[in-house]
Amino acid sequence: MKIISLNVGQPREIDWNGRTVRTSIWKSPVEGSLRVQAHNLDGDRQSDLSVHGGLRKAVYAYPSEHYDYWKPQLPGTDLPWGAFGENFTTEGLLEHDVRIGDRLTIGSAEFMVTQPRMPCYKLGIRLGDDAMVKRFLLSARSGFYLAVVQEGDVSAGDPIAFTRRDDHGVTVEDEFRKRVHDS
Repeated sequence: MKIISLNVGQPREIDWNGRTVRTSIWKSPVEGSLRVQAHNLDGDRQSDLSVHGGLRKAVYAYPSEHYDYWKPQLPGTDLPWGAFGENFTTEGLLEHDVRIGDRLTIGSAEFMVTQPRMPCYKLGIRLGDDAMVKRFLLSARSGFYLAVVQEGDVSAGDPIAFTRRDDHGVTVEDEFRKRVHDS
């Protein structure tokens, strides 16, 4: 398990369906080490703190393995690391194995898995597909949010290690399916 890419972005305004939308979903890979703080990575900002960011959703992780699924689903769409708005593109951490409450170390930082990502319409804007939210929900390839337990530095290539597995056994996938079913 490791970090494939660190991705950050700043708020920007996008014209969409005749209105201006503020979004930070455009994330770009960065080289070197980044400092992880309680609310986000250095160089990254969220646009709407009512649904993204904060202490329980400071960092968004998305499995690199899902890109192989999406490439044929989104032909002609450029899918660089960070295309789904993730801060960490990971390898070896999939929703059916990761539990809510698990703790992970990456570099000198420690994280806790808090919840799956529930997409908003801005994912469709980013990927140029108005049906993307529905497609994302049906795919159950959600990725997950991390709270920062211990601030530190992370780099692409850093190994990811579990420091504690949560006893209740509710996976990110279980929680995602529950939220989709209940909505």
